[in-house]
Amino acid sequence: MGKPSKYRQKQHGGIVKSFLLFFLFLIFIGGAVAAGAAWKIHDMITRAGPLPEEKIVWVKSGMSVNSISQLLLSEEAIDSELAFKITVRVRQVQSSLQAGEYLIPARSSVDDIVQILSEGNPYLRNITFPEGITTAQALKTVQENDKLSGEITITPGEGELLPETYAFVRGDQRDDIIKRMQSAQGKLIEDLWENRAADLPIDSKDEAIILASIVEKETGVDGERAKVASVFINRLRKGMRLQSDPTVIYGITQGEPLGRGLRVSELQGETEYNTYVIRGLPPTPIANPGTDAIAAVLNPAETDYYYFVADGTGGHAFSRTLAEHNANVRIWRQIERERNSN
Repeated sequence: MGKPSKYRQKQHGGIVKSFLLFFLFLIFIGGAVAAGAAWKIHDMITRAGPLPEEKIVWVKSGMSVNSISQLLLSEEAIDSELAFKITVRVRQVQSSLQAGEYLIPARSSVDDIVQILSEGNPYLRNITFPEGITTAQALKTVQENDKLSGEITITPGEGELLPETYAFVRGDQRDDIIKRMQSAQGKLIEDLWENRAADLPIDSKDEAIILASIVEKETGVDGERAKVASVFINRLRKGMRLQSDPTVIYGITQGEPLGRGLRVSELQGETEYNTYVIRGLPPTPIANPGTDAIAAVLNPAETDYYYFVADGTGGHAFSRTLAEHNANVRIWRQIERERNSN
Protein backbone atom coordinates (compact mmCIF):
# COMPACT_ATOMS: atom_id res chain seq x y z
CA MET A 1 0.00 0.00 0.00
CA GLY A 2 2.95 2.34 0.70
CA LYS A 3 4.45 2.20 -2.76
CA PRO A 4 1.34 2.97 -4.71
CA SER A 5 0.69 5.88 -2.43
CA LYS A 6 4.23 7.19 -2.98
CA TYR A 7 3.89 6.74 -6.69
CA ARG A 8 0.63 8.59 -6.85
CA GLN A 9 2.18 11.38 -4.79
CA LYS A 10 5.06 11.65 -7.21
CA GLN A 11 2.75 11.60 -10.18
CA HIS A 12 0.55 14.29 -8.68
CA GLY A 13 3.58 16.47 -8.01
CA GLY A 14 4.66 16.14 -11.62
CA ILE A 15 1.27 17.21 -12.91
CA VAL A 16 1.23 20.27 -10.64
CA LYS A 17 4.70 21.19 -11.79
CA SER A 18 3.71 20.85 -15.42
CA PHE A 19 0.66 23.02 -14.93
CA LEU A 20 2.77 25.59 -13.11
CA LEU A 21 5.31 25.70 -15.92
CA PHE A 22 2.54 25.98 -18.48
CA PHE A 23 0.92 28.77 -16.49
CA LEU A 24 4.22 30.63 -16.29
CA PHE A 25 4.65 30.12 -19.99
CA LEU A 26 1.23 31.62 -20.63
CA ILE A 27 2.09 34.60 -18.42
CA PHE A 28 5.32 35.08 -20.36
CA ILE A 29 3.52 34.86 -23.70
CA GLY A 30 0.73 37.09 -22.48
CA GLY A 31 3.23 39.61 -21.15
CA ALA A 32 5.05 39.61 -24.43
CA VAL A 33 1.81 40.15 -26.30
CA ALA A 34 0.80 42.90 -23.88
CA ALA A 35 4.20 44.51 -24.18
CA GLY A 36 3.92 44.38 -27.96
CA ALA A 37 0.47 45.90 -27.88
CA ALA A 38 1.63 48.61 -25.49
CA TRP A 39 4.57 49.42 -27.74
CA LYS A 40 2.27 49.63 -30.76
CA ILE A 41 -0.09 52.01 -28.92
CA HIS A 42 2.87 54.09 -27.75
CA ASP A 43 4.04 54.37 -31.35
CA MET A 44 0.55 55.39 -32.56
CA ILE A 45 0.42 58.13 -29.93
CA THR A 46 3.90 59.60 -30.21
CA ARG A 47 4.88 59.19 -33.86
CA ALA A 48 4.75 62.16 -36.25
CA GLY A 49 1.26 62.90 -37.47
CA PRO A 50 -0.05 63.18 -41.04
CA LEU A 51 -0.33 66.98 -41.30
CA PRO A 52 2.09 68.19 -44.00
CA GLU A 53 1.85 71.81 -42.77
CA GLU A 54 0.37 73.69 -39.84
CA LYS A 55 -3.39 73.99 -39.76
CA ILE A 56 -6.07 75.76 -37.72
CA VAL A 57 -8.69 73.39 -36.32
CA TRP A 58 -11.92 74.71 -34.78
CA VAL A 59 -13.24 72.75 -31.80
CA LYS A 60 -16.81 73.98 -31.34
CA SER A 61 -18.44 74.43 -27.97
CA GLY A 62 -20.12 71.27 -26.64
CA MET A 63 -18.12 68.81 -28.73
CA SER A 64 -17.56 65.39 -27.12
CA VAL A 65 -14.28 63.48 -27.21
CA ASN A 66 -15.77 61.32 -29.93
CA SER A 67 -16.79 64.37 -32.00
CA ILE A 68 -13.36 65.95 -31.58
CA SER A 69 -11.63 62.77 -32.70
CA GLN A 70 -13.85 62.66 -35.79
CA LEU A 71 -13.08 66.31 -36.50
CA LEU A 72 -9.33 65.77 -36.21
CA LEU A 73 -9.55 62.75 -38.49
CA SER A 74 -11.53 64.68 -41.10
CA GLU A 75 -9.00 67.52 -40.93
CA GLU A 76 -6.23 64.94 -41.41
CA ALA A 77 -4.56 66.03 -38.19
CA ILE A 78 -4.62 62.41 -36.94
CA ASP A 79 -4.91 59.05 -38.67
CA SER A 80 -6.38 57.10 -35.72
CA GLU A 81 -9.39 58.05 -33.63
CA LEU A 82 -8.55 55.20 -31.25
CA ALA A 83 -5.10 56.63 -30.53
CA PHE A 84 -6.67 60.01 -29.74
CA LYS A 85 -9.27 58.52 -27.40
CA ILE A 86 -6.66 56.39 -25.61
CA THR A 87 -4.40 59.40 -25.14
CA VAL A 88 -7.23 61.50 -23.74
CA ARG A 89 -8.09 58.71 -21.27
CA VAL A 90 -4.49 58.06 -20.25
CA ARG A 91 -3.87 61.77 -19.69
CA GLN A 92 -7.24 62.04 -17.91
CA VAL A 93 -8.13 65.25 -19.74
CA GLN A 94 -11.62 64.33 -20.93
CA SER A 95 -13.09 67.37 -19.19
CA SER A 96 -10.15 69.64 -20.02
CA LEU A 97 -10.55 69.75 -23.80
CA GLN A 98 -11.67 73.28 -24.51
CA ALA A 99 -13.57 74.88 -27.36
CA GLY A 100 -11.77 77.27 -29.67
CA GLU A 101 -9.51 77.40 -32.69
CA TYR A 102 -6.14 75.73 -32.29
CA LEU A 103 -3.05 75.97 -34.45
CA ILE A 104 -1.79 72.43 -35.00
CA PRO A 105 1.86 72.41 -36.14
CA ALA A 106 2.90 70.19 -39.03
CA ARG A 107 3.57 66.55 -38.12
CA SER A 108 2.15 66.95 -34.62
CA SER A 109 1.72 63.61 -32.86
CA VAL A 110 -1.56 62.57 -31.27
CA ASP A 111 -0.01 63.25 -27.86
CA ASP A 112 1.04 66.75 -29.00
CA ILE A 113 -2.48 67.52 -30.20
CA VAL A 114 -4.12 66.33 -26.99
CA GLN A 115 -1.75 68.52 -25.02
CA ILE A 116 -2.54 71.55 -27.22
CA LEU A 117 -6.29 71.07 -26.82
CA SER A 118 -6.14 70.47 -23.08
CA GLU A 119 -3.88 73.44 -22.28
CA GLY A 120 -6.60 75.75 -23.60
CA ASN A 121 -4.49 78.34 -25.43
CA PRO A 122 -6.62 78.89 -28.53
CA TYR A 123 -5.45 80.59 -31.69
CA LEU A 124 -5.86 84.35 -31.50
CA ARG A 125 -7.21 86.33 -34.42
CA ASN A 126 -6.85 90.10 -34.91
CA ILE A 127 -9.28 92.79 -35.96
CA THR A 128 -7.74 96.15 -36.91
CA PHE A 129 -9.32 99.59 -36.90
CA PRO A 130 -7.22 102.34 -38.54
CA GLU A 131 -6.86 105.72 -36.87
CA GLY A 132 -9.50 108.16 -38.03
CA ILE A 133 -12.15 105.53 -38.70
CA THR A 134 -15.68 106.71 -38.01
CA THR A 135 -17.89 104.84 -35.57
CA ALA A 136 -20.20 103.76 -38.39
CA GLN A 137 -17.23 102.33 -40.29
CA ALA A 138 -15.93 100.58 -37.15
CA LEU A 139 -19.30 98.95 -36.48
CA LYS A 140 -19.40 97.78 -40.10
CA THR A 141 -15.95 96.20 -39.71
CA VAL A 142 -17.12 94.35 -36.61
CA GLN A 143 -20.36 93.24 -38.24
CA GLU A 144 -18.62 91.90 -41.35
CA ASN A 145 -16.07 89.80 -39.42
CA ASP A 146 -17.43 86.27 -39.79
CA LYS A 147 -15.26 84.89 -36.98
CA LEU A 148 -17.21 86.93 -34.41
CA SER A 149 -20.62 85.97 -33.03
CA GLY A 150 -23.80 87.70 -31.96
CA GLU A 151 -25.55 90.85 -33.06
CA ILE A 152 -24.39 94.39 -32.32
CA THR A 153 -26.75 95.80 -29.72
CA ILE A 154 -24.81 98.90 -28.62
CA THR A 155 -24.34 102.13 -30.58
CA PRO A 156 -21.41 104.21 -29.33
CA GLY A 157 -21.13 107.84 -30.31
CA GLU A 158 -18.58 109.30 -32.68
CA GLY A 159 -15.15 109.42 -31.08
CA GLU A 160 -15.90 106.91 -28.30
CA LEU A 161 -13.79 104.09 -29.74
CA LEU A 162 -10.01 103.68 -29.69
CA PRO A 163 -8.78 102.47 -33.08
CA GLU A 164 -6.17 99.77 -32.60
CA THR A 165 -5.63 96.08 -33.33
CA TYR A 166 -7.60 93.86 -30.98
CA ALA A 167 -6.97 90.13 -30.48
CA PHE A 168 -9.94 87.81 -30.12
CA VAL A 169 -10.87 84.15 -30.13
CA ARG A 170 -13.23 82.81 -32.75
CA GLY A 171 -16.76 82.98 -31.43
CA ASP A 172 -16.23 86.07 -29.27
CA GLN A 173 -19.23 88.41 -29.17
CA ARG A 174 -19.32 91.46 -31.42
CA ASP A 175 -20.57 93.61 -28.57
CA ASP A 176 -17.50 92.61 -26.53
CA ILE A 177 -15.12 94.00 -29.17
CA ILE A 178 -16.98 97.32 -29.16
CA LYS A 179 -16.97 97.45 -25.37
CA ARG A 180 -13.22 96.83 -25.34
CA MET A 181 -12.72 99.73 -27.77
CA GLN A 182 -14.81 102.00 -25.57
CA SER A 183 -12.96 100.94 -22.43
CA ALA A 184 -9.55 101.42 -24.06
CA GLN A 185 -10.45 104.93 -25.23
CA GLY A 186 -11.82 105.89 -21.83
CA LYS A 187 -8.70 104.70 -20.01
CA LEU A 188 -6.40 106.41 -22.51
CA ILE A 189 -8.04 109.82 -22.26
CA GLU A 190 -8.07 109.58 -18.46
CA ASP A 191 -4.32 108.89 -18.39
CA LEU A 192 -3.40 111.57 -20.94
CA TRP A 193 -5.71 114.19 -19.45
CA GLU A 194 -3.90 113.99 -16.11
CA ASN A 195 -0.60 114.86 -17.81
CA ARG A 196 -1.84 117.52 -20.25
CA ALA A 197 0.02 120.75 -20.89
CA ALA A 198 -0.96 123.80 -18.86
CA ASP A 199 -3.25 126.56 -20.14
CA LEU A 200 -4.77 124.65 -23.04
CA PRO A 201 -7.87 126.28 -24.59
CA ILE A 202 -9.68 122.96 -24.04
CA ASP A 203 -12.13 122.70 -21.15
CA SER A 204 -12.94 119.00 -21.10
CA LYS A 205 -11.89 115.53 -22.21
CA ASP A 206 -14.74 115.57 -24.73
CA GLU A 207 -13.31 118.70 -26.34
CA ALA A 208 -9.88 117.05 -26.44
CA ILE A 209 -11.34 114.13 -28.39
CA ILE A 210 -13.13 116.49 -30.78
CA LEU A 211 -9.93 118.38 -31.59
CA ALA A 212 -7.91 115.15 -31.75
CA SER A 213 -10.33 113.78 -34.35
CA ILE A 214 -9.68 116.86 -36.50
CA VAL A 215 -5.92 116.49 -36.13
CA GLU A 216 -6.25 112.79 -37.04
CA LYS A 217 -8.11 113.57 -40.26
CA GLU A 218 -5.71 116.37 -41.23
CA THR A 219 -2.51 114.31 -41.17
CA GLY A 220 -1.39 110.73 -41.07
CA VAL A 221 2.28 111.65 -40.68
CA ASP A 222 3.56 110.64 -37.24
CA GLY A 223 5.98 113.54 -36.84
CA GLU A 224 3.39 116.15 -37.82
CA ARG A 225 0.56 115.57 -35.39
CA ALA A 226 2.01 117.73 -32.61
CA LYS A 227 2.62 120.59 -35.08
CA VAL A 228 -0.84 120.34 -36.61
CA ALA A 229 -2.28 120.32 -33.10
CA SER A 230 -0.26 123.44 -32.28
CA VAL A 231 -1.84 125.28 -35.23
CA PHE A 232 -5.35 124.59 -33.98
CA ILE A 233 -4.41 125.34 -30.36
CA ASN A 234 -2.90 128.67 -31.45
CA ARG A 235 -6.03 129.49 -33.45
CA LEU A 236 -8.33 128.64 -30.54
CA ARG A 237 -6.27 130.84 -28.23
CA LYS A 238 -6.55 133.73 -30.65
CA GLY A 239 -10.25 133.22 -31.39
CA MET A 240 -9.62 132.32 -35.03
CA ARG A 241 -11.80 129.87 -36.93
CA LEU A 242 -10.17 126.45 -37.33
CA GLN A 243 -10.91 126.28 -41.09
CA SER A 244 -10.45 122.52 -41.35
CA ASP A 245 -11.61 120.84 -44.55
CA PRO A 246 -12.34 117.45 -42.87
CA THR A 247 -14.95 119.11 -40.64
CA VAL A 248 -16.77 120.42 -43.71
CA ILE A 249 -16.66 116.97 -45.32
CA TYR A 250 -18.03 115.35 -42.16
CA GLY A 251 -20.97 117.75 -42.21
CA ILE A 252 -21.73 116.59 -45.75
CA THR A 253 -21.01 112.84 -45.67
CA GLN A 254 -20.83 111.94 -41.96
CA GLY A 255 -17.25 110.84 -42.48
CA GLU A 256 -17.50 108.86 -45.71
CA PRO A 257 -15.06 109.89 -48.47
CA LEU A 258 -16.32 112.85 -50.50
CA GLY A 259 -14.61 111.62 -53.65
CA ARG A 260 -13.83 115.11 -54.96
CA GLY A 261 -12.61 118.49 -53.86
CA LEU A 262 -14.74 120.80 -51.76
CA ARG A 263 -16.75 123.43 -53.59
CA VAL A 264 -16.70 127.09 -52.57
CA SER A 265 -20.40 126.84 -51.79
CA GLU A 266 -19.68 123.98 -49.39
CA LEU A 267 -16.91 125.90 -47.64
CA GLN A 268 -19.41 128.70 -47.12
CA GLY A 269 -22.29 126.39 -46.19
CA GLU A 270 -24.03 126.89 -42.87
CA THR A 271 -23.59 123.59 -41.03
CA GLU A 272 -22.71 122.96 -37.41
CA TYR A 273 -19.54 121.16 -38.51
CA ASN A 274 -18.23 123.79 -40.95
CA THR A 275 -15.30 125.34 -39.09
CA TYR A 276 -14.91 127.90 -41.88
CA VAL A 277 -18.21 129.33 -40.63
CA ILE A 278 -18.48 128.45 -36.92
CA ARG A 279 -16.02 129.54 -34.27
CA GLY A 280 -14.47 127.03 -31.92
CA LEU A 281 -15.02 123.29 -32.10
CA PRO A 282 -17.78 121.37 -33.88
CA PRO A 283 -20.39 119.70 -31.63
CA THR A 284 -18.93 116.17 -31.84
CA PRO A 285 -15.77 114.43 -33.02
CA ILE A 286 -15.58 113.77 -36.74
CA ALA A 287 -13.83 110.40 -36.32
CA ASN A 288 -12.21 108.16 -33.74
CA PRO A 289 -8.71 109.52 -33.14
CA GLY A 290 -5.77 107.30 -32.28
CA THR A 291 -3.43 107.50 -29.32
CA ASP A 292 -0.90 109.79 -31.01
CA ALA A 293 -3.50 112.34 -32.12
CA ILE A 294 -5.00 112.57 -28.62
CA ALA A 295 -1.53 112.88 -27.08
CA ALA A 296 -0.62 115.60 -29.61
CA VAL A 297 -3.65 117.70 -28.69
CA LEU A 298 -3.01 117.44 -24.96
CA ASN A 299 0.71 118.14 -25.37
CA PRO A 300 1.09 120.07 -28.62
CA ALA A 301 4.34 121.36 -30.01
CA GLU A 302 5.22 124.90 -28.96
CA THR A 303 5.08 126.88 -32.22
CA ASP A 304 3.84 130.17 -33.56
CA TYR A 305 2.25 128.52 -36.62
CA TYR A 306 -1.29 129.48 -37.62
CA TYR A 307 -1.50 127.88 -41.06
CA PHE A 308 -0.56 124.73 -42.94
CA VAL A 309 -1.14 123.32 -46.41
CA ALA A 310 -0.12 120.15 -48.25
CA ASP A 311 3.44 120.24 -49.55
CA GLY A 312 3.19 117.53 -52.21
CA THR A 313 5.22 114.93 -50.31
CA GLY A 314 2.44 113.62 -48.09
CA GLY A 315 3.21 116.15 -45.38
CA HIS A 316 2.45 119.83 -44.87
CA ALA A 317 4.15 123.21 -45.11
CA PHE A 318 3.59 125.32 -41.96
CA SER A 319 3.59 129.09 -41.79
CA ARG A 320 3.29 131.90 -39.26
CA THR A 321 1.61 134.56 -41.38
CA LEU A 322 -1.11 134.64 -43.99
CA ALA A 323 1.38 135.93 -46.56
CA GLU A 324 3.65 132.92 -45.99
CA HIS A 325 0.64 130.64 -46.13
CA ASN A 326 -0.59 132.08 -49.43
CA ALA A 327 2.86 131.53 -50.93
CA ASN A 328 2.77 127.89 -49.79
CA VAL A 329 -0.74 127.53 -51.25
CA ARG A 330 0.50 128.78 -54.64
CA ILE A 331 3.26 126.17 -54.58
CA TRP A 332 0.72 123.46 -53.75
CA ARG A 333 -1.63 124.59 -56.53
CA GLN A 334 1.23 124.39 -59.01
CA ILE A 335 2.00 120.84 -57.86
CA GLU A 336 -1.67 119.91 -58.31
CA ARG A 337 -1.74 121.36 -61.83
CA GLU A 338 1.39 119.43 -62.82
CA ARG A 339 -0.05 116.21 -61.43
CA ASN A 340 -3.35 116.67 -63.22
CA SER A 341 -1.61 117.35 -66.54
CA ASN A 342 0.38 114.10 -66.42
